[in-house]
Amino acid sequence: MNETLVTVVGNVATEPETTVTATGLAVTRFRLATTARRFDSERGGWTDGPTSFYTVRAWRTLAGNVKESVGLGEPLVVQGRLRVREEEKDGRRYVSAEIEATAIGHDLARGIARFARSSSTAHVRPEVPAPQAPLPAGVA
Repeated sequence: MNETLVTVVGNVATEPETTVTATGLAVTRFRLATTARRFDSERGGWTDGPTSFYTVRAWRTLAGNVKESVGLGEPLVVQGRLRVREEEKDGRRYVSAEIEATAIGHDLARGIARFARSSSTAHVRPEVPAPQAPLPAGVA
């Protein structure tokens, strides 16, 4: 199966909203805005190009983690499968781009973050006692 995998860097344009499907799966949806910048040699400075908007959907555990971690306006890096949808409504044709996210993180080129493992995704390894030096003879 050929899928278009993309990585998009942008800002959260709508507050993430989480819903639960009829089958019980959590999905969090938000819009991501990305604006290309280029150097304009005539003006001697940087200028913004057009802004593209993507609908991002995160499923299952990623959905919950996004809802708890991501807010409006924050810079993100989103990786996932690109889907282009064409619809007709009221006689007009619409094209939209959606990303089914496989990974989402804050853009650390523009700020700092601290990672905290969620209890539902923590891979707990059993405690292995540290090796101890043998006791000297005659000590119990």
